[in-house]
Amino acid sequence: MMKPVLISIKRFTHQNRHIIVEIICLLYIILFVYAAFTKLIDYEKFQIQVGQSPIFTSIGGLIAWIIPTIELLIAFMLIIPRLRLLALYACFSLMAMFTAYIYIILNFSPFVPCSCGGILEKMGWTEHLVFNIAFVFLAIIGVLLHSPERNEQSSVARKSFKQFLFNTK
Repeated sequence: MMKPVLISIKRFTHQNRHIIVEIICLLYIILFVYAAFTKLIDYEKFQIQVGQSPIFTSIGGLIAWIIPTIELLIAFMLIIPRLRLLALYACFSLMAMFTAYIYIILNFSPFVPCSCGGILEKMGWTEHLVFNIAFVFLAIIGVLLHSPERNEQSSVARKSFKQFLFNTK
């Protein structure tokens, strides 16, 4: 009973992997652009909150510029097809770091600062942790689904390039 379901899921995923990767990229673009702009719009508040973090006390000002800059850079990279796989790895890395930060703050810090803005500010830290874990898994799915497509394109491109160079068929 379970085997036909898994085969159906695998077939659906294989047939629609491009669409799934596009959706994941779109979700990340929305998330990172929204998060970066909410931080930059109320930069002073964000800088103070990052400075209150027990982990970033001494480098809060620097971190307050670096985070939105990286978020916007990754969102831009997600738009460019040839940079998309690298961007998905960057999404995974950044979200994994954010998730680890939240876990550390929740479990080892006496003070829990809030440095999120907009809609994300309304979430509690536990909900935010679950949200981040979900986005970590989305990045993993995006990388796994994008990679075979990328390898196929690279293989075709390599063969075409060799044909062009050596004028073979």
